[in-house]
Amino acid sequence: MFSHRTDWKLTPNRFTQAQQELQAAGREVLDLTISNPTRAELHYDAETILPALVNPQVMDYDPQPKGLRGAREAVAAYYRKQHDEIDPDAIVLTTSTSEGYSYVFRLLCNAEDEILVPKPSYPLFEFLADLQDVKLVPYPLLYDHGWQIDFPSLYKAVNHRTRAVVVVHPNNPTGSFVAEEERSTLNQFCREYNLALIADEVFLDYAHDGVPRSSFVTGRDALTLTLSGLSKISGLPQMKLAWIVTSGPGEQASAALARLEVIADTYLSMNAPIQLAAPSLLEQRHSIQPLLLDRVRANLSELDRGLAKQKTCRRLEVDGGWYAIVRVPVTQSDEDLAIEILRKLSVLVHPGHFYDFPSDGYLIVSLITPPPNFRHGMTQVLELLNR
Repeated sequence: MFSHRTDWKLTPNRFTQAQQELQAAGREVLDLTISNPTRAELHYDAETILPALVNPQVMDYDPQPKGLRGAREAVAAYYRKQHDEIDPDAIVLTTSTSEGYSYVFRLLCNAEDEILVPKPSYPLFEFLADLQDVKLVPYPLLYDHGWQIDFPSLYKAVNHRTRAVVVVHPNNPTGSFVAEEERSTLNQFCREYNLALIADEVFLDYAHDGVPRSSFVTGRDALTLTLSGLSKISGLPQMKLAWIVTSGPGEQASAALARLEVIADTYLSMNAPIQLAAPSLLEQRHSIQPLLLDRVRANLSELDRGLAKQKTCRRLEVDGGWYAIVRVPVTQSDEDLAIEILRKLSVLVHPGHFYDFPSDGYLIVSLITPPPNFRHGMTQVLELLNR
């Protein structure tokens, strides 16, 4: 009765079962994996956000496939202030970056075509690819005092079914940006094999050193589709506003935009209230980003203080984003270790295999966790790992 693309294993895994057991027992769990900024005890400017959602123009239906002009101009203004000049007509609004990926996969791929994706990286890609009948082929990120793209493996992975390569800038969870020399090589690679470059930049504004990194939105060497949105930029995942920016060689970019417009017109998923509020919601980044960066830096310093007191664990270098990777002794699988931590300490951390780490020995923690919770939870975890 059901399509093969939804033939997922729907029973909870052992890690999820352990969480459910603790919840059923009424045990309070200290969550060190929090990714929802609206529940991270941060102050939001509700007096500005809420009125922005009340606009008489919402009573008029104006179905523009790319999104309302005013909202696209607000996105273009964000790039103009933060990064570079782009044309509002090069922007297609979506309800989320996940929907953006869906549009891009539909644009580029026939059934069973392939997309090259980094490993480790965020696990959502698999589900998005399944729903579009697209095959994901991983290419490694290598760690040696920082993360680098393994270009020899990237070249080995490409074949006649390959349609695009995904970069996450900065990567989630490694927190590594694509270096300028890597960007040049990526563009050369895409030109050589006639591939599109898909750039996920949701965490772009969260460089820990405060130095802005350049965006892919102005790429001209290869067809480039850049995804981002309010979820991270303004810490407003519930507002459901994201976008695709198309750039690259003129004819390719124009053809891609024309096809994306038809895809977007087929669904018309964007709602008027959020689009009309877009200028105000994007301005919220000026107040929320400093709070999030202060939180990230404080928790990273706390983690380093805890690690300095022991010799068993260390953290990997991280340049941006909201996560830290802790290297731990390999005495059992990462999943078993995360379950042990959960059951013994009531502390929730993510095992590395959730993000396709190639081996065991990695735990992932969120740096936007409220600091008292982060300090208490990591102290317990490190004590357990050093027994």
